[in-house]
Amino acid sequence: MSTIVAIRPYSFAHVLNLTTNITRLEVGPQTLLIQTNEKLAAGPLPCVIVPPGHYCTVHDPLSNYVHGETCELQLGYKDVRFHREPFPLYPGESLSGAANFLTSKDYSKAIKQLPAVASNHALRLRAVVDYEDDGIDRTAGDMWQLEGPCTYYPSPNAEVVILVKPHIIQNGQAVLVRASQDTTDRDGRDRVTGEEWLIHHLGAYLPGVYEEIVEVRSAYTLKQNTALHLRANQKLKDALGKTRNVGDIWLVTMDETESYIPDVGEEVIKIIPKTVLRKGQYCIVLNPLGKDLKNQLGKRELRIGTNSFFLNPGESLELGVRSADILSQDEALVLKAREKYKDVMFKGKPMRQPGDCWMITGPQEYIPPIEVEILNKRKAIPLNKNEGVYVRDTKSGEVRAVVGPQAYLLDTFEVLWEKELPGNVDLMLKQGGGHGSSDIRKLAYYEQSIDPQMLKGRDKTRLVTYRCPHNAAVQVYNYKQRTARVIFGPDLVVLGPHENFNVLSLSAGKPKRTNALQSLCLMLGPDFITDIIEIETSDHARLQIKIAFNNHFDFERGNTAAEALLFAVPDFIGFACKQIASRIRGQVAQIPFDEFHRHSASIIQTAVIGLNDKKEINKQLKYAANNMVISSIDVQSIEPVDIKMRDSLMKSVQMAIEISTKSIEASSTHEAERMEQVSKGHLEQQKLLNEKEAEKERCKLYELQAVTAAIESTGQAQAEASAQAEKMLIECRSEIEGAKLKAKAAEIEQNAELHCQSKLRESEMEFQRNQNKLEIDKLKSLADVEIFKVSKMVKCLGQKTLVNIANAEPNMKVKMLEGLGLESVLLTDGKSPINLFNTAEGLVSGKY
Repeated sequence: MSTIVAIRPYSFAHVLNLTTNITRLEVGPQTLLIQTNEKLAAGPLPCVIVPPGHYCTVHDPLSNYVHGETCELQLGYKDVRFHREPFPLYPGESLSGAANFLTSKDYSKAIKQLPAVASNHALRLRAVVDYEDDGIDRTAGDMWQLEGPCTYYPSPNAEVVILVKPHIIQNGQAVLVRASQDTTDRDGRDRVTGEEWLIHHLGAYLPGVYEEIVEVRSAYTLKQNTALHLRANQKLKDALGKTRNVGDIWLVTMDETESYIPDVGEEVIKIIPKTVLRKGQYCIVLNPLGKDLKNQLGKRELRIGTNSFFLNPGESLELGVRSADILSQDEALVLKAREKYKDVMFKGKPMRQPGDCWMITGPQEYIPPIEVEILNKRKAIPLNKNEGVYVRDTKSGEVRAVVGPQAYLLDTFEVLWEKELPGNVDLMLKQGGGHGSSDIRKLAYYEQSIDPQMLKGRDKTRLVTYRCPHNAAVQVYNYKQRTARVIFGPDLVVLGPHENFNVLSLSAGKPKRTNALQSLCLMLGPDFITDIIEIETSDHARLQIKIAFNNHFDFERGNTAAEALLFAVPDFIGFACKQIASRIRGQVAQIPFDEFHRHSASIIQTAVIGLNDKKEINKQLKYAANNMVISSIDVQSIEPVDIKMRDSLMKSVQMAIEISTKSIEASSTHEAERMEQVSKGHLEQQKLLNEKEAEKERCKLYELQAVTAAIESTGQAQAEASAQAEKMLIECRSEIEGAKLKAKAAEIEQNAELHCQSKLRESEMEFQRNQNKLEIDKLKSLADVEIFKVSKMVKCLGQKTLVNIANAEPNMKVKMLEGLGLESVLLTDGKSPINLFNTAEGLVSGKY
């Protein structure tokens, strides 16, 4: 069975002969009849069209094609084809970039634009095989460059490695180039592998095949205040024409050149700013450069302003640029000689030995020589009254206190000494002299002694001071002289360098706790102390009582022994509370509970203060140990410790209260009932009087009601008659007016409806008239457009074109029949019946 294939112009097809297994090429235009032993291998496919300025690559090109015979494919080879007549692909050939062309019919990806090499650009090429290129023998692997401007026509024997772009060298720049292998540069100099050189000429630089750009170096612009330190990494001659050895370091300034580009083998260590010394400034240069242009290691050189210079290689500044020390009248400098030298500042020009120390005072400006070291700068310390500092002599080690008012300047061998205090003393000074838990009442006494300066922190070199409050005493102990002194407030306590406070550890709280309150001062009183103690009666009733007693200290001021006796008992509060509690317990232990409950105050006062010869309670109790006096005692509360006893006591108290309450309630009830009976009698009497008056007034009311009824009946009859007549008159008038209004309303409605109908008809007629006019205009416009369109189409195509279009289809059918070799043909849709007898006769005789 055969197949008919129509191949259009500029198209081709591959036909496989199944008998010989040879594929042949068929190029259109033609109508191809595929025999039964043939097969359409590919196509019909469009021929490859290469536009101008483009190319394509054919893989495995065919050589010496003979139609229907076996031909040779150059497997592995490539053929580059440029703009030419459309060409087909022979069997076995393929396009680079369009491997699926035989199936997809798309070869657009295979068409590539010819590389255009711009000016100052180049294409780096590499030979794939050995071949001859315009008389030059190329070996596989050789590389060369095709410089622009030009258009490169690719060759199957070479491949493009890269498009080489130029490097633009601007003013003040240079390009560092390295040879990747032995080559010759553009100046004709031979370069070995790895050699580097600089390209300085301005413009575009195109590196050679075996040249690679390492970096672009910019010139260092040298100004009046900047310079360069350079180091040679190899023996060379620098840009200024001087020979440099390996490791040489030199200085380049603006005096030598305005800009400098480091050459190959040169390294910029750093950019050096110019050192400028103004008036009153100086610096010390270490390792200065000598006359032999070498560094004098270990030497120091003093340079004083006004001056300016660049540091040479190897030189450095000691502590940078420094200002001269300006000393005012209250300032001084402590100096130390580093080496032996003659001091020309003082009369006689004394010779200073290494290690000597001395001091110079202001006012003056001082720049130290290189042989002198400034230890420190001192300023006079202004001290007000009651202010001071601790000073230590570094030679003798003695410490003393310097107190104002004065401005004190430390001597050469004097330093400020820091006085250390125990941590609790520092804390108490901040809190006014006392420290303890917040529930302690006595802490409020210390608030008046708080120094605001202490809240910021204590300066340990300043005198330690404490504001002793009124009616208080502070004991200070001198550990060096082993003596103590007592200061009474209000006064300011000043500690010497070897003195410290005598800290009191007092009992506090309720009940009293030992060491609960730490204090710097002793409150002399009068004051009171409150404590809670437990006692037990003779009948073993355990009670808890809260007592408060007044206390003060009775002593003679100026008597050293009496003053020292105040601090004989460190915890005077705990001592007094224990003594008083002991006396109370001893007295109460001999008395039963009932008696103690009735006479508790007198029993406690008797136990504490005692009785005199007249059996009267004493006025005070004085302790000889510290001259503390107890003047009075008060019982604030008594509570049983045992819970059962406390409940029984509460019940008895409640019963007594209940009995007294009931008696008062009964008497009040009796008095209330008596008052109620008296009030009821007065109420009944008043009620009878009120009823008598009410009957009199009721009679008067009845008389007035009768008169009112007669007047009311007469007035009502008259009003009803007049109202009825007026009603009839109003109704008649209303009916007449309503009839008139209804007639007028009907007339208005009829006129309005008639006017509305006439307006509606006129609007409809006007709308229909406009619609008809618009439709006519539209049809006329469409007809004009269609006439214009057809006339333009006919005019554009022409008469001959229209004739050819009309005859194209019959002519095509005729040519198709001629191409198929048929003289006549009958086409039918297979649905209409045909008389095959007459038809066959007509076909044979040529009637149809």
